[in-house]
Amino acid sequence: MGSQTGTAGGKAERFVEALRRLEDGRDAEDLIALHADNCEVGNVVSPEKFAGREGAREFWTKYRDTFGEVRSEFRNRVEAGDVVALEWTTAGTSAGGTSISYDGVSLIEFEGGLVTRFRAYFNAEDLSRQLTGEGRAAGAR
Repeated sequence: MGSQTGTAGGKAERFVEALRRLEDGRDAEDLIALHADNCEVGNVVSPEKFAGREGAREFWTKYRDTFGEVRSEFRNRVEAGDVVALEWTTAGTSAGGTSISYDGVSLIEFEGGLVTRFRAYFNAEDLSRQLTGEGRAAGAR
């Protein structure tokens, strides 16, 4: 799957643009506005589920606060009806200044143009080692 489905103004593109504003300027408002009141947001390292727009705000604020500088690049953006899949690499620095880089996939479900469910999947052990400055183990990815 090396292609993007949908138009430039599609769900994937709107999400990526809002995420870019969060990563570049720590402005979460456009990203939060894309979430439905009854959304569920999380990833593989969040044992709790963040619910509703306030939960989404907490999740995305914690995500951004994990890093000093951060930028996600997307290899694949796939839209199929109300589901978007994004394959990405996120790179930058930890809040403490250590270089980080990790790959993952996000699955996003929409209803009425708003995010109802967001989940990100990645190698949490690899990212944790990088964030704590322990370096990356060979073959961890």
